Amino acid sequence: MTAGYSPVAAARNSTELPVSNRNLVSMELSSMTQLNFRHAQPADLPAIVALLANDILGQQREDASSPPHQSYVDAFEAILADPNQLQVVATVNDEVIGTLQLTFIPGLARLGAWRGQIEAVRIAEAHRGSGAGRQMFEWAIAQCRARCCNLVQLTTDKDRPDAHRFYERLGFVGSHVGYKLIL
Repeated sequence: MTAGYSPVAAARNSTELPVSNRNLVSMELSSMTQLNFRHAQPADLPAIVALLANDILGQQREDASSPPHQSYVDAFEAILADPNQLQVVATVNDEVIGTLQLTFIPGLARLGAWRGQIEAVRIAEAHRGSGAGRQMFEWAIAQCRARCCNLVQLTTDKDRPDAHRFYERLGFVGSHVGYKLIL
């Protein structure tokens, strides 16, 4: 941790994220394609919801109708208002091809460690296997380092074996069992 930097003070005293979190970051996806990462904007919401709905599990629980359901709008506004939340989109030629939500969680465990929580990860079907997901995770992990997180965690549905293999290739370890209670 950098001397004089406190993630707690930064979270309380600033709505601006560290320089590494600012809007556009570009990475080369292939010799011809530039992958950009940026904070999601309200106009991105339909594309984000469509990505969330575009898989076997998302089809059962998401509503990709247009305009987006008000519950998505409300949740998106809450994410934008919280300095410990980032809704990120990956774009190619200004088209949203990926998304994830990154949450910075303070905690008392592990000597007051901050955690980065990565959730709702999706890459458009046409871009799976292109390296976009890996680059999106590398970017998100860099954001966690910039916020002095001690670890990065995620949850994934048991019915996503391809995702499990992907996360393991990135170095994640299936170290815990998670439980959910639908309310």
